[in-house]
Formats: sequence, structure tokens, C-alpha cells
Amino acid sequence: MELAELRQPIIAQLDQKRGGVNTVIMTNFKCEQNQVPTQSANGSTVPLVDNRRADPEVGDYDPFQHRNVAHPTSDLDTLIHLLKGALGSGILAMPLAFSHAGLFFGLICILFIGIVCTYCVHILVKCAHVIYHRQKVSSLSFDEVAEAAFLSGPKAFHPWAKFAKAMINFFLVVDLLGCCCVYVLFVSKNLKQVVDAYVEETYHYDVRFYMLALLPLLILMIMIRNLKYLSPLSMIANIFVAVGIGITFYYIFDDLPSLNSRPHFGSITTLPSFFGTAIFALEGIGVIMPLENNMKNPTHFIGCPGVLNIGMFFAVLLYSSVGFFGYLKYGDDVKIGSISLNLPNEPLAQSVKLMIAVAIFFTYALQFYVPMEIIWKAVKNNFQRKALAEYSIRFSLVTLTVVLAILIPNLGAFISLVGAVCLSMLGLIFPSIIELVTFYEDPGLGRWRWRLWKNMFLILFGLLGFVTGTYVSVEEIIQG
Repeated sequence: MELAELRQPIIAQLDQKRGGVNTVIMTNFKCEQNQVPTQSANGSTVPLVDNRRADPEVGDYDPFQHRNVAHPTSDLDTLIHLLKGALGSGILAMPLAFSHAGLFFGLICILFIGIVCTYCVHILVKCAHVIYHRQKVSSLSFDEVAEAAFLSGPKAFHPWAKFAKAMINFFLVVDLLGCCCVYVLFVSKNLKQVVDAYVEETYHYDVRFYMLALLPLLILMIMIRNLKYLSPLSMIANIFVAVGIGITFYYIFDDLPSLNSRPHFGSITTLPSFFGTAIFALEGIGVIMPLENNMKNPTHFIGCPGVLNIGMFFAVLLYSSVGFFGYLKYGDDVKIGSISLNLPNEPLAQSVKLMIAVAIFFTYALQFYVPMEIIWKAVKNNFQRKALAEYSIRFSLVTLTVVLAILIPNLGAFISLVGAVCLSMLGLIFPSIIELVTFYEDPGLGRWRWRLWKNMFLILFGLLGFVTGTYVSVEEIIQG
């Protein structure tokens, strides 16, 4: 045998016809950097030794290799969608929140709530990745993560799986329909201020008149069932909100008073209202799993720095700026519920109110889409004439949101109520419970049961905000 042949790799190959093992000298081979030979077969290079490192988070099964997303989103796309989900009408209520907590204590509180909300999203997505591996699935929604966590946990938790899924869907529906009520209030108040500035006092109608006037337009818009046709509305809304907030900052920074002109610390009795308003503004838990499920690189979502950390950093920074400087500028006058209502009666300021009103009006249809999908999925099999049934449900739900908005015209209290009731459950309590159930047996609660104590703190913090925020908000609504 020549020396050239001896330098080629020798591979042992099983001979199934004759029995025994044949020695094969490879003549067409490549080597990787670690000198592991690979054989060329049918035009492709097939590794003889699989050298790929297993992801410790998912083990041998990699769910992200099994995803079949037609148009996956890049990290930048996901960041933009995350900011869009986090930046809603709540940003205009942040000066109201700071009026409850004080100028500097509000900064501390908003930073703390932002860190806690971001951490709870982290543990939700982390649990989802572990469940992907256990269940051999590539993606799950928020409610499906909860159901799978209970089913994959201790047997004692299995009977609660359907209940956990139903509760998350219930709070999602209540939260999003509550946001729709807030949007009706928000649009009506802004339109009323614009109209009142240009008509005689005889035609200064009550804000409820504007809510009723919006109902036919809302009904026409929510009859659009395809999300694809709502995308242009979303684009217009984003542009209007960005321009409106930019002009609002122009008015805020014009002749700012001194820092000592506002109280630095608020009353402890008003802190629950701050909690409800702040968590309403910051918490975007409902969009997290859909965003993660459509990412091209899902591991980048909760990495370091990660899409989530970057997005929440900018969201908290923007919310803090609007809240701090808005309260510094207008003081207790921001208690009317939205800083846009504090702008002067000038054409440029009136244009801001109109732009934001139109943007929130269009956002109503997008916000309405998710609860309608949840409800329709649960009840559609009970109807024979499905199209008629779906349109009837849509008509009934949009009418319900307008009726509730008419009954509760206190915008600030309503925002605080929705945040305290729904988002404390969805954003703080449920992710903590899901992590406890997911890791209860494997890998366990940790040394000194640290995982138990940490999640118990988050649950108790969420319950405290839930109870106190609901009580204070309901009391304000009744008094109003």
C-alpha cells in the first residue's frame, strides 16, 4: 500500500451481506477544524461524528429547529413590535401616576415596577423554552404554556391545567376589553376638548354624547375580521402617536418650573393608584409569547442584552421622562387623566389631540381583535350560522365597551382599575405560579427553597397591588 493511501482515513464499515466488518479507505473526504472526517454523499457533506453542542436549555430536542414560520421576524422587527405593544395610551397617563407617588419617589417606583415586570416576562419565556423540550413542541401561546406547565408538573397539579388556561384567557379578555373601554373614554375626551375650543358654549355637549357618536364608527371598523386589513390602520396609529408625543414634549419643556415646585414624595394612600396606572402602562405580557413564537432567533429574546431587555429599557426611560417632566410641568392638573388634555388651546396643540384621538381610535380595532378571537374560538362550535353569530358577538362586545365607558367616565380611575385587576394577575402572579409548577420537581425549588420564596414575594406583591389598587380605583369611580 502506498504512503498516500496510508495518510487517508480508514473507516470500519459493516458488511451486511457477507457478515463481518470491512475496512474502507475514504478517497473523497473533508475534515472539520477539529479534524473529524466527513464523507461526501449525494452532493452533501454528512458528518460521521455529530459535534454540535446541545443547548442546555432545550437538551437533545431543539424546538427552534422544528418551527415552521412563513415570515419569521428579525431581532429588530421584534424590538419594534415590543415597543409598539408597550407604548400605548398609558404613556399619556404617566404624569397622573407621578402625581400619586411624588416627583422623585415616582422615578424610584417606576424603575422598580419596570424591573419586576421585565423579570416576570423572563421567567415566563424561560419556562416556555423548558416546556418546549419536555413536550417536544416548537411554540406555545401564553395560556398553552400555563396548561402545559401544570400537566408536566407534579400529578397533584394536573387537574388544574384546564382551569389555569381558562383563567389566563379570562383575564386576557377582561384586560383587553377594559383597554377598549379606556380607548373610548380617551378618544371622546380629546375630541370634546378640540370641539369645545372652536364652537360656542351652547354646543358644549357632555362627553357621553361623543361616546355614543363613536359607537357606529366603531361597529363598522370592528366588522373587519382579517388582521391583514388592519395593518394600515396600525401604521397610521404609530405615526400619529410618535408625532403627537414629540409635540407634547415640545410643550412640556417650554418654561419648566423648578424641581422644588412639586412634592418629591406622595401620600402612601395614593400609591395603589400609582401601581395600577404604572403597570397598565408598562405591562405588555399579552404580546410576549406571540412575539417569541415568530422570531427568527428566539434565544435572542431573553439573552443578554436581549431584545426584551433593550425594549423594556427604552420603554421605562420614555415612561419615566413623560411622567417626571409632565408632572413637573402641570402639577396636580394632570389628574384629569391624560397629559394631552393639558395642552393649550392652540392649533398645534389641538392637532396633537386630534392625532392621538385618531391613533387610539384605530388601535381599538387591533386591541379588540385578540379578545374576540379567544371568545369566538370558545363558542363557535355552538352555532350553525357561524358568520351571523360572529358578527352578532362583535356587535354586542363593542356596544358593551361603549356602555361601560359611559357608565365610568373617570379615565384615570378606569386605567388604574384595569391595571390593578388584570395586569397584576397576568404580568406578576401567573408567571410566578407557572415557574413554580414548571420547576417544582425538576430541578426543584433550589437551595433553601429560594425559588419558592422568590416567587412567593412576586405573588404577594401582585396580590397587594391587585387588592389595594382595585379598592382605591373602585372608590374613585364611585365618588366620581
